Amino acid sequence: MSEHRRKPPQPQGGARAAGRRGQSASSGRRAAPRGATGSLSETYGSGGEETQYEGRAAARRAAQRSTGAGPGGGRRRTAEPAGRGPGRGRGRAAPPGKKRFIDYPRAGQYGAMRWVPSWRQVTGLFIGFFGCLVAAAGIGYAVVAVPNPAQAATAQNNVYYWSDGSQMVATGGEVNRQIIAYEKIPKAMRYAVISAENKTFETDSGVDPMGIARAVVNMAKGGQTQGGSTITQQYVKNAMLDDQSQTLSRKVKELFISVKVGTSVDKEEIMRGYLNTAYYGRGAYGIQAAARTYFGIDADKLNPSQCAFLAAVLKGATYFDPAGATSIDPAATPQANRKRASERWLWILNEMVKDKHLSAAERAKYTEFPKIQSPRSNAQLGGQIGYLVDTAKGYILNNTDITQNQLERGGYEIHTTFDKKKVKELEAAVNKVRKENIKPDLRPKTDTHVQFGGASVNPKSGAIEAIYGGEDATKHFTNNADVTGAQVGSTFKPFVLAAAMTWGKRDPGLGRDQAQDERTIVSPKSLYSGKNNLKIRDYNGDIWTNEEGKEWLQANDGDESYGSPPKYQIDLREAMRVSANSAFVQLGMDVGLERVKEAATEAGLKKGSLAGTSFPSFSIGISDPSAIRMAGSYATFAASGKQNEPFSVKTVEHEGLTTFDHDDIANPKRAFTSEVADNVTDVLKTVVDEGTGTSAQLTGREVAGKTGTTDGNKSAWFVGYTPQLSTAISMYRMDDNESNKNRTFLEMYGTGGKESIHGASFPAEIWHDYMEDALKGQPAEDFPEPEPIGVIVNDDPDPTPTPTPTQSDEEESPEPSPSPSESETLPSPSPSEPCRNPFDPTCEETGGADTGGTDTGGVDGGVTPTPTESEDDTRGNQNGGLFGGPNG
Repeated sequence: MSEHRRKPPQPQGGARAAGRRGQSASSGRRAAPRGATGSLSETYGSGGEETQYEGRAAARRAAQRSTGAGPGGGRRRTAEPAGRGPGRGRGRAAPPGKKRFIDYPRAGQYGAMRWVPSWRQVTGLFIGFFGCLVAAAGIGYAVVAVPNPAQAATAQNNVYYWSDGSQMVATGGEVNRQIIAYEKIPKAMRYAVISAENKTFETDSGVDPMGIARAVVNMAKGGQTQGGSTITQQYVKNAMLDDQSQTLSRKVKELFISVKVGTSVDKEEIMRGYLNTAYYGRGAYGIQAAARTYFGIDADKLNPSQCAFLAAVLKGATYFDPAGATSIDPAATPQANRKRASERWLWILNEMVKDKHLSAAERAKYTEFPKIQSPRSNAQLGGQIGYLVDTAKGYILNNTDITQNQLERGGYEIHTTFDKKKVKELEAAVNKVRKENIKPDLRPKTDTHVQFGGASVNPKSGAIEAIYGGEDATKHFTNNADVTGAQVGSTFKPFVLAAAMTWGKRDPGLGRDQAQDERTIVSPKSLYSGKNNLKIRDYNGDIWTNEEGKEWLQANDGDESYGSPPKYQIDLREAMRVSANSAFVQLGMDVGLERVKEAATEAGLKKGSLAGTSFPSFSIGISDPSAIRMAGSYATFAASGKQNEPFSVKTVEHEGLTTFDHDDIANPKRAFTSEVADNVTDVLKTVVDEGTGTSAQLTGREVAGKTGTTDGNKSAWFVGYTPQLSTAISMYRMDDNESNKNRTFLEMYGTGGKESIHGASFPAEIWHDYMEDALKGQPAEDFPEPEPIGVIVNDDPDPTPTPTPTQSDEEESPEPSPSPSESETLPSPSPSEPCRNPFDPTCEETGGADTGGTDTGGVDGGVTPTPTESEDDTRGNQNGGLFGGPNG
């Protein structure tokens, strides 16, 4: 062995012990037994000399140095420690001579540096990760297959069932796509899609990395999923029949297929596949089906204007089909959809010119939005079936994870809540009234465009048991049981009463801030003025004026005053019985219109269907909820204040598995106390027993309900209920022809041969006939006896309510304010003593040029317009009109 590899001599026996003792003595410590610590403070010779180390830190440094080359280039080896004592050896490098495959934590480093990877490790990790990605991409690219657009044409039926389990209809699987050749697709259609969806289609690789990154980040944040942004990616998405889930794994699969399609499939074939698989709405898949559905022509006959429209619809038929889709989204009204489609159609045509795909001269030919056919329906969807299917579809899309694409492809068994017998009986009741009274040939000016709508809801569960959507779903395409825009009039008054008994009237003796907390719960025996042209006041007694400073004088139907002069006081039960507008408008102001709105939404109305609260007339029905929602909200009163969301689908099954069960999401809530709800019911019983709703009385059954008529006699309602069933019936006139751009509600003076239409006439008659049959065979149930509630507000020592309307001398005058002689007969308040009862007519000031309108419709009250229109009360989905309601 060479000299430089000879092991250095080691101290022997007592020398080592002596060394340890000497070290211990020099440091003031007791020497530890040999091998007890395993410390590197032991001495190792170099050239036969002993070296002592002071302290553990010095020992570690010496140990580290011992691993390097000694004098003369020789290597020194450190002895293996005999053991490790508690707290010793932490942060020590790995023993020399042992190499690890991955040097991590790093040897030769101490503290935090041991955990900081070297640049070699970082580089290796990056290369390894990138290599794995490349390998995964290669495998993914190899295993995915290019989609066949012809396979996407297959579709199954959706089967709908009645509530008793019998089959209603099987639909959705009819042939709705025809694959056509690339040459049959108009050049204008191809370029319209390129300009609208993917301007770089002819040159890109088929994938948009930035679009994919946005989608991944959005999904990682839990936001709404996004689809591919290129035509290639959208084509791949449409053709992936086996998986329509919106997940990250599906997006990755789409990416691989898109890359493969982009590199291996010709652009013409991609365009052909996309336009033949895309969904254009109305059950039409592919350009040929879309051309036949919207324009009644073959695809190769489409002109650039029609192509631009179909390209617009591709963005989402729910919101761009001019026929509307309110069953899916109430915001997708025909008016709103037509506006969106027209704007996008115009933009696409202009983009085609900008992209040099259409000449300016050719573009100039198309200034009018293309004429579009009304929706066509399967013959099986005639009568009420189409409306039932639309309602069920809308419920599924809004309340389950099933997408429209999945539903359109079919294969679902949908069990609805619709009662076959009740649906037929409701349709029969409407047809009877229509046949006997509505004669458009005899009275074309008054009896054309008459529409009825209706819905029945079970108060105990919220199940929609019947609807009436119109004459025929294949001819009349708006579902009249759903959103129509028809104002509800005086049927809104029960929500004012419920708010007054829930939150109470504000105390006019306190400041505005304090008044939010200090309230008085109102009893149905409370007294309010039934005077015609009543001057409305804010809760603190100030006369209410609009932004122009005009005073509000609230008119009653027929300009009648209720109660005896001079005070005209009647209790709220009487006010509901005769439907006195003045009493409920003032009550709403006392309670606060926001509280009234809250009561309506608690009962079950949607906020989007309610007008703004800037005007006192909010309390008398300027809002336009659907018949389904009105029936559902009255069902809350029938159920003693328990509110159930109306629903039309019980379960949905797919391939033998239940994918949706309503019981899993049912969430009844307490909207009102039983005391409040039962008192509202008791007051509404008076309306049917001896008020405006007597024509709705049922044999041997208790009935509660309310009539409603709107300003200008443009809609009329009756909404009523028994403990077992709540039903709403509406009637209005509206030309809903698709070509009519400015749909308006028409007056019903003279309709059906009557001077005017009100809720007590045809709507109550339909309600009565239907409910008699619908409840036949069911035992009669009584409503709960209401408990006393609240206090009698505005009680005077000599109240003079009367059960019949009276005419005062003041009312006989056409002028809204009393004449000088009349003023002299009324005592005036003392100038030194302010008027404290805002409901005492002696406090009224004469004057006020604006009466708020006197044309209020039928005998059940009506909506009185405000002197001016408020922007706050105007909703975008209405056709003009005052306070957000349609013009009638």
